[in-house]
Amino acid sequence: MRLSPNVLKLKWPLVTTRIKRFIKDYVDKSRMKGIVLGVSGGIDSSTTAALASLAIGGKKVLALSMPEEETYNATDIKHIKMLAEKFGFQIETIDISPILRAYYDSLPIYDAQEKRGKGNLKARTRMTCWYYYANRLERIVCGSSDKSETMIGYFTKWGDAAADISPLMDLYKTQVRQLAAYIGVPEEIITKPSTPALWPGHLAEEELGIKYEMLDLTLLGLENFLAPEEIARQLRLPLKLVLDIKARWLANEHKRRAPLTTKLGYRTAGKDFRLPYTS
Repeated sequence: MRLSPNVLKLKWPLVTTRIKRFIKDYVDKSRMKGIVLGVSGGIDSSTTAALASLAIGGKKVLALSMPEEETYNATDIKHIKMLAEKFGFQIETIDISPILRAYYDSLPIYDAQEKRGKGNLKARTRMTCWYYYANRLERIVCGSSDKSETMIGYFTKWGDAAADISPLMDLYKTQVRQLAAYIGVPEEIITKPSTPALWPGHLAEEELGIKYEMLDLTLLGLENFLAPEEIARQLRLPLKLVLDIKARWLANEHKRRAPLTTKLGYRTAGKDFRLPYTS
C-alpha cells in the first residue's frame, strides 16, 4: 500500500449521502424529536452540526455552546453563530464556569495546577449538560469524534466521546476537513488549528507532537497492517515516532470499549449478548 494524501480522498457526495441517511435513520428509529450536540467552533463539531442539519433539518438540531472563563475564545463563538446562520440549527449558550467552580470547591483533592484531571472534568461537565438536554427535550446526543483521535485515544473517557451516535468516527481528521469543504463549512473554521480547549493555549498538534496529515497516514498504515518500519520509510518519519503512535493506539483500547466484566453467565451484556440499538 502506498501512503499518500490521495489515499485519503473519498467520493464526498456519496459519503455525505450515507452520513445524512445514517443520522436520519437513527433519529427516526429511536422515535426521538431531534439531536443535541456540543459545538465548540472546531472542525469536527462544526461538520457534525452541519451534517445533522442537512439530514433532519436545522430546527431539530440544538447545538450547545459551553464556554468557560479559563479558555473563552470570542472567535470560536463568532464561528458557531456564523455556522448556525448558514445551516439553520439552533444554539444555546451555557457558561459552565459556575458549575466547574462548584466542583473545584467541593473536591477535597482538587489541584488547580494539575492539567489533565481539571481538563477532563471540563469535558465530562459538558457531556452531563448534553445528556440533560437530550433527556429533557427527548433527543439523542450526537458525537463529533473523528477516527484519528478515536484510534489514538485522544479524547476524554466518558467526556467528549460520549454519545448515542458519532457519524464522523470512521473519517480521519484530514478527511473531515475535506468533507467540511464539500458541504460548505466556512474556510476559517476548516483551516484553524485544532484544539480540545481544556486549558489555555491548548493545541492538539503541539500536544500530539505530529501534524494530522502525517498522523492520519501513519494510522492508515497501521489500520492496513503495514509494519511500523514500512510506514516510517514511506512517510520519512522517525521509527520511534511511528512506534509511539502504535503503542498509544494499542494502550487506549480501554477507552473505545464498554467496561470489562468477569465472565460468569451463559451470555454477558455487551460481549456475547448484544441487541439492536433501536427497536
